[in-house]
Amino acid sequence: MTNLIGWDIGGAHVKAARVDDGRVTGVVQIACPLWQGMDKLDAAVAQALDALGATAPDHRHAVTMTGEMVDLFDSRAAGVTAIADRLAARLPGTMTLYAGRAGWVAPADAAAHADDIASANWLATAAWIATLCPQALLVDVGSTTSDLIVINRGVASTSRSDADRLISGELVYAGVVRTPLMALAPAIEFRGRRHRLMAEHFATTADVWRLLDLLPDDADRYPSADGGPKTPEASARRIARMIGRDLDEGTLDDWRELAAAFADAQIDALVEATNGLPGLAALRPDAPVICAGAGLFVADHLAQALDRPSIELQELLAARADGCSHEAGVCAPAVAVALLAAELMQ
Repeated sequence: MTNLIGWDIGGAHVKAARVDDGRVTGVVQIACPLWQGMDKLDAAVAQALDALGATAPDHRHAVTMTGEMVDLFDSRAAGVTAIADRLAARLPGTMTLYAGRAGWVAPADAAAHADDIASANWLATAAWIATLCPQALLVDVGSTTSDLIVINRGVASTSRSDADRLISGELVYAGVVRTPLMALAPAIEFRGRRHRLMAEHFATTADVWRLLDLLPDDADRYPSADGGPKTPEASARRIARMIGRDLDEGTLDDWRELAAAFADAQIDALVEATNGLPGLAALRPDAPVICAGAGLFVADHLAQALDRPSIELQELLAARADGCSHEAGVCAPAVAVALLAAELMQ
């Protein structure tokens, strides 16, 4: 199936992947602060269509989303309907919506299937990986959240919503860019003393991973917490503020030590959530962690903590992606929904 575009419409980013004859031929990620208005979605979609060469009316579009959660909408159902209607009006060609276990639905039926469509992007990724791996743990660490999904001859999760996944531990609001550091732990160790954290949006995980020289250059597409520069020194200043200190109260190595403590707190939170996942105990000890997302390096750290082998999603996609396997691994749900739709439409 040629000329197929998979879309993952998030609250902070729009991700799109083009599939031609079963191969991923292009992937793009665009910042889209949807909470600021639907015009942001219009602009991001137009930019993605242009980047993927998909402005002709002969294209087909497969859509998944999480953007219905932003506070622009009064409810998730209202968000699903609004996004579906907007895309149907803006995308050239035909469009179908991924409704998880309910299958695929037309835009006109979005309201009737809103609960199935809402935040089902994780299920698209897991369902596609399940076609390749009998047993695995999918760990997709994005800019804002982490998805932890057990695959055991199919997707083992019984969750139907974000609320379910927050209960089960399959959804953790700990990403590598936008997560406020105060969300990782109530206190942090620094210079041998326990510091309670200031409950202020002074710094984010982007500062942590940047200071540790692990954050990919293209991962952080939003302003920093204080609107300041994205340098190691500026990140150190923001992190120091979380414990009531100034940059000149330590060396850059001191602040890297503090950043490492925050990194450990994030990994610990993911380990705790993973250990409580339903179905985890049924996985063989050698069942791999499939690492995806902008924070796949965090997923790899989690695999080490769990004493499991790790496989980057881009490795699974290498034979099916034309020079864009890395981008495909970062934008996994957009790629997965495109590949699932392509198989259906053959």
